[in-house]
Amino acid sequence: MTTAPGWFTSALAVRPAVRFVEAAGCRVRVLEWGERERPGLVLVHGGAAHAEWWSFLAPLLANRYRVLALDLSGHGDSGTREIYPRRLWADEVRDVIADAGFVAPPVLVGHSMGGLVAIVAAALHGDSLGGAILVDAPVRRPDPESQEGERGRAFRNPKVYPDVATAREHFRLIPPQPCENRYVLDHIAETSLREVHGGVTWKFDPRVFVVARREAMHEHLANVRCRVAVIRGEKSDVVPAETSEYMYGLLRRSAPIVEIPEAYHHLLLDQPLAFVAALRAILADWEHSLPGSGEGTE
Repeated sequence: MTTAPGWFTSALAVRPAVRFVEAAGCRVRVLEWGERERPGLVLVHGGAAHAEWWSFLAPLLANRYRVLALDLSGHGDSGTREIYPRRLWADEVRDVIADAGFVAPPVLVGHSMGGLVAIVAAALHGDSLGGAILVDAPVRRPDPESQEGERGRAFRNPKVYPDVATAREHFRLIPPQPCENRYVLDHIAETSLREVHGGVTWKFDPRVFVVARREAMHEHLANVRCRVAVIRGEKSDVVPAETSEYMYGLLRRSAPIVEIPEAYHHLLLDQPLAFVAALRAILADWEHSLPGSGEGTE
């Protein structure tokens, strides 16, 4: 489908407030939707992505929540670092939350590599969170962006293209998957580019993938200090059923696992409305239940 439906164009018409926050010693870009007095959601993108991946979804949540999406350092319009350990990204999330001044601890939502950042944040800074929702974020296998960054060529040496149209033609998802929503892919591609000498290139630092493999993610997941939920794509090769079962065990079989029908790894893009419905359902349930004691998930 190449023509954008009404819900998509209406959502993009709701432009966020934009600000920059000094987070863990780096200038981090933050987008914000919704009223300040509402409960908070903080959205964390995957590797080589950026906050605009949430820009057509956040307005669908902003009627009930105050929604923030950040560019992790090394991504989008945020600053860069020499190295990018996930613990430092988790500290960025902590500092963005502190700067926001939410009325109550917000819920963290992270996709893919951003879900791994959410796990680290939930383990290290869980007392400041109302919960963490992990969206097709694998524990046991590498996240696909880091795997590509370490072994493949797509992220190692980003190309420079003469113009946006040419770059958009070369945009592809990692890992490869079907996505019939061409209008979503076009929006993501166009917002993923920055001007450089000789044309345009992608908005990420190739070094973001260098140290990701060193984190013991199973230990972080087993030691989360807030409630957790997992959303996975039914057809995801990144978080197959056996991986989600392994994660379920690490969480002491206390976290809901929601499967999105017909969805692949990038379920934000290929099944956006089903994803929003699942997210709303989890959040609504949490609003009517008390979080755990802080010793683990509820």
